[in-house]
Amino acid sequence: MKQIILISVFIVFSLLAFSAQCGEIYVGKQSKKRQRDGSFEAPFSNLEDALREAREWRRLQDPRMQHGITIWVRDAVYAPVQTILIRPEDSGTAQSPTRIKAVGGNAIFSGGIAVAGWRPVKSEKRLDPAIVKHIMVADAPQAGGKYFPFRQLWIGSRKAVRAESHDDAHLPRIINWDFNKQAAIIPNVLPKKFSYKAGMEFFIHQWWAIAQLRIRETIVTKDSITLFFHEPEGKIQNEHPWPKPWLSKEHGNSAFRLVNALEFLDQPGEWYLDEENHQVYYYKRPDENLDQLDVVAPYLETILTMQGTLEAPVSHVYIEGLKFQHSAWLRPHYYGHVALQAGMYFLDAYKLAKPGTVDKAGLENQAWLGRPQAAVTLSHTAFTRISACRFSHLASTGIDYRQGNLKDSLIGNLFQEIGGSGVLLGQFSDEQVEAHLPFQPSDGRILTDGVVVSNNLIQDIGNEDWGTVGIGAGFVRNVSILHNELLDLPYTGISLGWGWTPTVNAMRNNRVFKNKITRYGKYMYDVAGIYTLSAQPGTKIQENYIDSIYVSPYAHIPDHWFYLYTDEGSAYMNVSNNWFPTNKILKNANGPGVEWDDNGPDAAAEVPQQAGIQSRYLELLKAKKSWVATDRINSYVPFTKPVFFQIHDVKMQLEMAEIKDFFARQGADSSQVYRWKDYILLMTDDEIGKKISSAWIANYPEIPHKLFNDLFYTFDRSSCGGKVKETDFVLLTAQLVDDKSKQEAYYNAHKRQFKEWPEVAAGFCNAGFDEVLVYRNGRQLMLYISFPKGQNFKTIDPLTTKDNPRVVEWNKLMSSYQEGIPGTKKNETWIFYKQ
Repeated sequence: MKQIILISVFIVFSLLAFSAQCGEIYVGKQSKKRQRDGSFEAPFSNLEDALREAREWRRLQDPRMQHGITIWVRDAVYAPVQTILIRPEDSGTAQSPTRIKAVGGNAIFSGGIAVAGWRPVKSEKRLDPAIVKHIMVADAPQAGGKYFPFRQLWIGSRKAVRAESHDDAHLPRIINWDFNKQAAIIPNVLPKKFSYKAGMEFFIHQWWAIAQLRIRETIVTKDSITLFFHEPEGKIQNEHPWPKPWLSKEHGNSAFRLVNALEFLDQPGEWYLDEENHQVYYYKRPDENLDQLDVVAPYLETILTMQGTLEAPVSHVYIEGLKFQHSAWLRPHYYGHVALQAGMYFLDAYKLAKPGTVDKAGLENQAWLGRPQAAVTLSHTAFTRISACRFSHLASTGIDYRQGNLKDSLIGNLFQEIGGSGVLLGQFSDEQVEAHLPFQPSDGRILTDGVVVSNNLIQDIGNEDWGTVGIGAGFVRNVSILHNELLDLPYTGISLGWGWTPTVNAMRNNRVFKNKITRYGKYMYDVAGIYTLSAQPGTKIQENYIDSIYVSPYAHIPDHWFYLYTDEGSAYMNVSNNWFPTNKILKNANGPGVEWDDNGPDAAAEVPQQAGIQSRYLELLKAKKSWVATDRINSYVPFTKPVFFQIHDVKMQLEMAEIKDFFARQGADSSQVYRWKDYILLMTDDEIGKKISSAWIANYPEIPHKLFNDLFYTFDRSSCGGKVKETDFVLLTAQLVDDKSKQEAYYNAHKRQFKEWPEVAAGFCNAGFDEVLVYRNGRQLMLYISFPKGQNFKTIDPLTTKDNPRVVEWNKLMSSYQEGIPGTKKNETWIFYKQ
């Protein structure tokens, strides 16, 4: 017993000695002492002063920093006037780290400035009198004695909506895009007596990205409005080929809205900044009292940054429990915003008159990209840790590990209500370098290497830029993305890789493991729960749970969504044991060495239970928002039959080699190309066919194309008995006559054929046919007939009518509904495609 007491006393004295050698600095708003020295009784009023004090301790080798320095941040709202900079001199060591820790649960670092002095609007001629009584107005805030622009406004914990013509759920569609005039043509569905006002913006949905364009001029007619845009975004929007405005009779043109005019202020929760008169207008919600709520306008784009150098990284700085709120993003205000993918925006982009670059012979476009700002950024850092922090109410990216990050960790944080991506990692495209080039730096220290992103909850991001992602990684290596939960996303969950190239580059040995991704793709398609680009030797994507993709109301192709999507150049990686309900995946123009094993329903039964946030971080899940039951979730029944993509190159503009190369770059087997005169036909699967169809519009809009995936008649050998192991096939096409009643009669006859004309199926059995498939697109028909390998179709086809006069009658009736496609001879109907 005496020995135990002695040991306990020794431990107590050891802890006291350790405490004496572990320096503590305090930050807090309240202090009774005039002189603040960072002590418990007289805390510094801001983090910058505390960092300076810690820096001095390290410079002078103060004994208090022997076992590390802890900066304790008390509950309060801290609004720095400029970005807080953590420098190399602020670094700790493994034995003596620099810790920045919240004392309680509300140590908030805000990039915003309060908007106060709200009062009712007395009169406003620009607004409907019925609305004016709900409108409040305040003087615009100032920073440093000057007014500043802002694009978001927070009313307490709720985001206000910048005055807009239409809300997210009710966007109209453009009429057309005039590429000669660099103009959008939209329907005149705007408020009565609409007229252009300076500062108006145009928001447009484009395939897998959005654009926000500042309007320069409008021409208004009774039924339409033509919009012209400021530079540089006007030229970029008009010249960039991917992704362009979507024009489709089948699925609808690109959705749009107009933003930022007092005339659009017509719904509770909307606001407008009158920059000329320095007034902020707000349509008050019924349950709000602005005198009792903090109203905040974002001012700082980046609230905190760790910035080192190659030779002197910021190292061993640990941040725990802080909240980051109210960051701004101002680039669209000054330059517009035309995005390529994952929120990366164009600085310049155009289609190449003659395709090909050093790395990629078939590349048909070039682009140079910028990267959005983030609330917290880290460049040239090592062994830092950010944990238990909350990133919310932010305008652009939450946190961005931009470059040179070695073995940092991001663990147990919440990312919620964010305008852009939640987390970005590593180099994407430098502004000076073309976006499709592989990145292989001579000095590997510039890479983001060995970073761990684990057990974070990421929800409701991308609410400003719908094309941003939950977690996005560029040219990274040895990165681990583990046990995160991502949900309620406008686009992709986890995006891994950059460059669109199979060339081996800096990326390697990344791991995406046991993440839970649900409720994604709310607005943008060409999407997946997990998406990859380019060669990544040694990368493993395993044991992730992916489910529940939203039904997007504006998708360019409504079923162009996936659970997993290995996109252009993806190579040398293992994709295995990932659970999702059906095998809806896309392997597009992959390079070599992608291993696929036991994905979809074949994954291990325990994957759904083990994916997502681990037990020690379950407290995070209390912050998760519930699902809005009115939002619809997709279901999927796979289409397993072949589909056919046809082009009609009447002027013979394209060489066959160019066509095949284009098909191959979209992930198709370019050996399955067939031809008749100036018609070229590709046989592929449904997902690749849809992707090629959308890509063709962007690259060759002047050359007509058709996708045959509307299968309206199917015969298979199951009705005959017996199986065919190997088959050959023929492809034929004709068209229906230009008579609606005869077209309908043709389709009805095929619907009733098995019941009313059973002899036709018997004839197919007699000839040994394995399958007969008939597709349609407009009036044109596509016929696929398979039969035993080694047989000659011209020999077996007559067997369909042998001793079977009803088939002769059927053929005669059908011929009265059919004619040859343009280019056939008189009395020539069905023609054969040849390989």
